[in-house]
Amino acid sequence: MLPDLIEIVPPGARKTSTVVLPGSKSITNRALILAALAEQPVTLRGALWSEDTQAMVECLERLGFAIEVAGDPAEPANRTLGVRGHGGTGPKAGTPGRPTEFFVANAGTAARFLPPLLCLGRGSYRVSGVPRMHQRPQASLIKALRALGYRVDTSNDRLPAVVHGDGPHPGATCTVSVEESSQFASALLLCAKIGGWTVNVTGANEDELPYVDMTRRMLDDFPWQGGVYDVEADASGASYFWGADWLLRDAGSRVAVVPAPASGLQVDQKFPDLIVDRPWRAVYSRRTDLADSIMTAIVLAPLAPAATRFTDLGRLRVQECERVEALRTELTKCGARVNETGDTLTVHPGALHGAEIETYDDHRVAMCFGMLGLRVPGIRLRNPACVRKTFPNFFVKLADLGAIIRDAATGRPLSRDNLLA
Repeated sequence: MLPDLIEIVPPGARKTSTVVLPGSKSITNRALILAALAEQPVTLRGALWSEDTQAMVECLERLGFAIEVAGDPAEPANRTLGVRGHGGTGPKAGTPGRPTEFFVANAGTAARFLPPLLCLGRGSYRVSGVPRMHQRPQASLIKALRALGYRVDTSNDRLPAVVHGDGPHPGATCTVSVEESSQFASALLLCAKIGGWTVNVTGANEDELPYVDMTRRMLDDFPWQGGVYDVEADASGASYFWGADWLLRDAGSRVAVVPAPASGLQVDQKFPDLIVDRPWRAVYSRRTDLADSIMTAIVLAPLAPAATRFTDLGRLRVQECERVEALRTELTKCGARVNETGDTLTVHPGALHGAEIETYDDHRVAMCFGMLGLRVPGIRLRNPACVRKTFPNFFVKLADLGAIIRDAATGRPLSRDNLLA
């Protein structure tokens, strides 16, 4: 088990490494909803098994879906999931006086994807999460569900909320804004076919909605009559190891990532082409270039050849933590010069040093700075176990690159078992 504070010691020798990636959280949780809606059993191969996906599985099981969980010999952080769908109906339901309880932890996908599915049931369901999840945006989704004719009770258009399902509403129409999160549109689209809904998406151009495009493609490709669906490896998780290759190549080390995501489903698969394999650019956009992996690029930027502007970062402010502020604060601790103007960060090149990094219970902050520790001595991470959200064996794979990861309180190197979150 990971201690509360760890230190990462950079690799001391040249090494060629291969990192096997776990499955995509975004694809896994979409596939779980689709499998629940399918007419016949669906097997999900290569599905991620992490805090977020376990939260989704537990909620679906509580709703009455039978899910068989088996190991994946290719990757310890994956599972093979057998889901018995019910063709658009929820097997179990609560009453208005005693709604069935669903706890989504801090899983944004579960918090957004479950309510439309619950609307298709026939009964009452209460959805809640950790305190941070109760602060995150939910209003656009709730207003869209009400426009479709469903009753959703909440005091402030956030979680916790009680959803009163009464089955499909054929011909119902709603408009949903994706200004704060594209997950709202994806949540509605996943259930729109069974619900008989028309969903109009506003707030962005089509080329700015890669996760909505992911959802639409999965709807087209999914085995609705039963079968097997292969979950692609996680491109956002891959970015830390593509970044590791960029960090370590000057010292003669190389890092290969397998299986490399290449389907076009995940916008972050562009990370090597934009960051690693071509000259560094002066500007990168969260809206049109990269998704979560733009955080990886921001943490690499002090080591880039020139100042870099990262624009359109507003959505990072309303995720697991206030990520724009977190990145600026923690990079500054390491000696970087970072300017914040509106939703833009400008990162200037310069020497870095070790520091104690606050992770804000945010898996991506922890993984970004864990990656940086491969190059910068003295990086110490508080609450590193928060990586369990999407990548529970992240530090095992970091150690496989030659880093030593030790308990910062005792100086003792951690064994592989103790590197699991």
